[in-house]
Amino acid sequence: MAIGPHRRRTRKSTSVESEITPLTRLWLLRILVPLGGHKRFVVTDGFASDDLAHALGLGNWINPPERDFDPKAVRTELRSIHQACERSNGDARPSSQLADNVARLSELAGLSDADCRILIFVVLLRNDHLLMEAVCLLGELSNIQLFHKLSMLLDLPEGAIRDSLNRQGALYRSGLLKVDQPQPVSLIHKFDLLSDTLADNLIACETDPIGLLRDTVSPCTPPQLSLDDYEHVDQAVRVLMLYLKRSLASARKGVNVFLYGAPGTGKSQLARVLAHELGSELFEVASEDGDGDPVSGEQRLRAYRAAQCFFAQRRSILLFDEAEDVFQEDANRPFFLSGNRKSKGGKAWINRMLETNAVPTLWLSNSSGALDPAFIRRFDMVIELPIPPQHQREKIVHAACGDMLDEQAIERFARSGALAPAVIARAASVTRLIQDDLAADQIPAVIESLISKTLEAQGHNPLRHNDPNALPETYNPAFINSDADLAQVTEGLTRSRSGRLCLYGPPGTGKTAYARWLAARMGMPLLVKRASDLQSMWLGEAEKNIARAFREAEQMGALLLIDEVDSFLQDRRNAERSWEVSQVNEMLTQMESFPGVFIASTNLMAGLDQASLRRFDLKVKFDYLKHGPAWKLLCRQCDALGIQQPTCELRPQLKRLANLTPGDYAAVARQHRFRPMGSAADLVAALEAECAVKEGARSPIGFV
Repeated sequence: MAIGPHRRRTRKSTSVESEITPLTRLWLLRILVPLGGHKRFVVTDGFASDDLAHALGLGNWINPPERDFDPKAVRTELRSIHQACERSNGDARPSSQLADNVARLSELAGLSDADCRILIFVVLLRNDHLLMEAVCLLGELSNIQLFHKLSMLLDLPEGAIRDSLNRQGALYRSGLLKVDQPQPVSLIHKFDLLSDTLADNLIACETDPIGLLRDTVSPCTPPQLSLDDYEHVDQAVRVLMLYLKRSLASARKGVNVFLYGAPGTGKSQLARVLAHELGSELFEVASEDGDGDPVSGEQRLRAYRAAQCFFAQRRSILLFDEAEDVFQEDANRPFFLSGNRKSKGGKAWINRMLETNAVPTLWLSNSSGALDPAFIRRFDMVIELPIPPQHQREKIVHAACGDMLDEQAIERFARSGALAPAVIARAASVTRLIQDDLAADQIPAVIESLISKTLEAQGHNPLRHNDPNALPETYNPAFINSDADLAQVTEGLTRSRSGRLCLYGPPGTGKTAYARWLAARMGMPLLVKRASDLQSMWLGEAEKNIARAFREAEQMGALLLIDEVDSFLQDRRNAERSWEVSQVNEMLTQMESFPGVFIASTNLMAGLDQASLRRFDLKVKFDYLKHGPAWKLLCRQCDALGIQQPTCELRPQLKRLANLTPGDYAAVARQHRFRPMGSAADLVAALEAECAVKEGARSPIGFV
């Protein structure tokens, strides 16, 4: 606030002398007299602030009626007023409300008497415009000058002031208060409180620590999910539950757990579920202030430190979402609290924080890549929350909106591999709010639209009415032309629940379809990863994606299918770049250690790395259809499309199609939806067209 001299006014100012407390009056006089503020306050022809003059009893010098303004006489009177105030109010105290609140903080955070006095001064400074005007009269202060003037103002030894404002002091360690500016600035800008509302909260009647931390740390709402919704990570959650239970019971220090996963996978809900099951309070460090503006990583860490002090004696857990705010360095602005530059000291401070915190903390992030490995190893547990498998998604959709959807819609929605629990819950919540304004048959469409729009905004495909990857009704593995007994293979895999298969052959011969059929036959969820799902433009990220795919399949108990596996198993002897070799190495390592059923499919067997061939338990060639199965498949296709069965006259025509595959039948069936075929002959003609456009299309040699 800029304060400067002004000419005498012609109007009479309203006296505010009776409005100030004895403590504020004492501080104002100390600022003006012993600290030298009178030099800027009393000027040649008046006061720098008439309100301040009125408050101190100098109102008779404002526009004096019979004589000119006398600065020397004013200063003499000001010194007399100060001396009288020191005699009568030298032990002035803050209001009982403020004193009680600060005393509570002192007990929770271990504040000294000097800490409490400084905190009270800063709180009142933020809430009293006269104090603001007065401290501005002191000009810009360095830290050394600050310590000296606070010593005189608060009647404390200068050494005690230094100790209180030191980075090792309780005020700083608790996050309540710090000296914000090392360079010379006005005293009003020297201090940084925990939050903009802390001063108001301390002066108000609220005394509970939760109220004092309002806008920085808040109690979490009850969970909307239950432990049953986390069956896909059941083992990790059970271990975490036991660990938190023992830690809370023994008041163990340094308890930190890192939960990560894609947005909407239920990380914060899991924290709520755990707190509910353990009978513990859960408090979240806010990422936004009361106005909805983002809070900086440093401010969030200060709130976290304060919560550690305030809640150490309660049965409580802290939730710190978007942990990357404080663990990820910004190239332009360091987050460390060790000064205004990056330093190893700041990193060491973070590490100490993870070893000594009194309140167990759950740190949440969308990715483990946001954290330095040096930080990750400091966490007691690191748990990834993937998107739940399909059977689990069905349960979540049913629980959230089963009364608004039929079973067919629930199953269809759950087929989306990107559908996270939070997306389901939000769509259900919005729909319930407007349900009374919708017709019954509109509700499913509204839910579907809400979910699809969210999925598209996240970069995923919307919900589909027709699954393009679903097995056709005519599918039967007996039609496949392979060099292995697939019935025997299926029986063996069903029994052992373990195996590594490489399915190779021309496109459309049924490799991916067999994997889908096998997963359904074994009663296992299927996790499909294509080359495009695993590749990345970032160096080393593809290897992480490969490892993550195998880990996800193991956690889900799923059959893992990697299509176009030749992208990651190319012969290393032909590699031109180091990352081509590292991707092959990672794939081989993961294959070898995977305990479940893994199927790789490729159209390019000849280019695979020789070491990869040894890693596969079985290599099965899928080839073009033989005539017998091709004819049977044609008959089944006619039944499925409601077409009259083919006559024997069509057999020679079909037999000439030497490169016919099950995929061709699927393509023709899709054509039928928009270009209906009226006879078996039309189907055969369409199959001929499919075969004709294939690379290397040929007809059999000899007579048929």
